[in-house]
Amino acid sequence: MEILLRPLIVVGGSVVLTLVIGWATDLLLRKADERHHDTPLWGLLRRARIPYQLVLCAALLRGSYDEAQLLQEHRSGIGRTLTLVLIGSAAWLVIRITAAIVETSYRRYASARSHRDPARVRRVRTQVTLIMRVVSAIVGVVAAAAMLLTFPAFRAAGASLLASAGILGIVAGVAAQSTLSNMFAGLQIAFGDMVRIGDTVVVDGEWGTVEEITLTFLTVRTWDERRITMPVSYFTSKPFENWSRGTPQMTGIVFWHLDHTAPVEAMREKLRDLLRECPAWDGRAYDLSVTDTTPNTIQVRGLVTAKDADDLWTVRVAVRERMIRWLADEHPYALPRVNTADAALPPRRDGDRRPVDGVPAQRRYHGSSRPER
Repeated sequence: MEILLRPLIVVGGSVVLTLVIGWATDLLLRKADERHHDTPLWGLLRRARIPYQLVLCAALLRGSYDEAQLLQEHRSGIGRTLTLVLIGSAAWLVIRITAAIVETSYRRYASARSHRDPARVRRVRTQVTLIMRVVSAIVGVVAAAAMLLTFPAFRAAGASLLASAGILGIVAGVAAQSTLSNMFAGLQIAFGDMVRIGDTVVVDGEWGTVEEITLTFLTVRTWDERRITMPVSYFTSKPFENWSRGTPQMTGIVFWHLDHTAPVEAMREKLRDLLRECPAWDGRAYDLSVTDTTPNTIQVRGLVTAKDADDLWTVRVAVRERMIRWLADEHPYALPRVNTADAALPPRRDGDRRPVDGVPAQRRYHGSSRPER
């Protein structure tokens, strides 16, 4: 009877004690989260309850397994398995606790400076994200090394592994050259303030927002909801446009190709009225001028301003559409057209030579140094 009760009491008691301690800890964290609304730390720590319970259960079972006297012939294997579970769950718990502390610090910083310096907040967010990935990688490597050291064969092979570490390091360095370069490029981006999460960038002719930055790749979300994944080394070796660098305010251009008779002065007044009706315009500046001409049309350029790239796009498309609509309704003659009819000739005056083939003499000889005799 004792042979059956002892394992049941040890194993069942460890599990029950783990559940009770985990429930009590979660209850305390929930009450602390409800009491302290100014900090999200306690709510974030609740995410670590699963690795916390695994650590408790593995530690209790590992410490009391000898008292259970269960499966004595497999004692070594079961003990090593519990040790591996304990190491893995402890590493998981450390990562979750670290993430909760770092996220709390970032949220406090962002809430204090989000309105005064949003670019700085995005920079800190990028750095925090990459730091957490580095910490997770270090904790994972240490946990894996600790797990390997629980096997006697790996401890015995330690001397030979150290002796060949130089050769293995050279081989690994050559094989992982691109990966290492991307990792260093990721650190350079994080602390060099080249590009940040939330920045508006243009890469390879694609306009989008930086959505994710890791140690090896960067994801850009385009305006049409596509995701472009690029190695971070691209941003340290090739030029790109960062529209969020410095102040997010931008100036945009709108072009119209119109007939030579277009009412430019009236268009200037209409542009002012259109911008006043557009909420995305920041009111800083506007302008309209003729920048080029061709035998058939003139090129009219409008300058508009906005507080960021998204609002600038809205202003440009709205002004372009409403100006064309106004011209079509009020000044249709200003729109470009192709002449297919014969030119209307002016009335004949006395002294004018008779036209040849429908063209007056002064037109036929226009631009010639000597007229025909």
